Amino acid sequence: MNAQDTEFVFNRMSGIARFIYEVMPTFNSAGYLLFALVFIMSAIVYKLGFAKKLKPLQSLVIYIFLFIGCLILTFLAFFLPIVEGLIVAALILIIYRVRRLNEYKEKKDPAV
Repeated sequence: MNAQDTEFVFNRMSGIARFIYEVMPTFNSAGYLLFALVFIMSAIVYKLGFAKKLKPLQSLVIYIFLFIGCLILTFLAFFLPIVEGLIVAALILIIYRVRRLNEYKEKKDPAV
């Protein structure tokens, strides 16, 4: 791959993917880091927004399928803002959880 092709690919990458590939020493480690970031953010979004109390084996199956799905999302994360979208989704779900927790506390203790 010549310098012109490398520059073309870097210019088309999404923001966080480009940053990871510029900072990491090798392309292999950058790919693994991008995958880990996609998986961790997906797990956080799942846990904040969709997780229910399940048996450990059922949770393991869900996380295995989440892992497989994140392989596909990682390929999309090179050129689409997947990581950025997961960060925004996690922030929205965190804000929702905090507000819901505050409302629950206010309903439980109306004297304050």
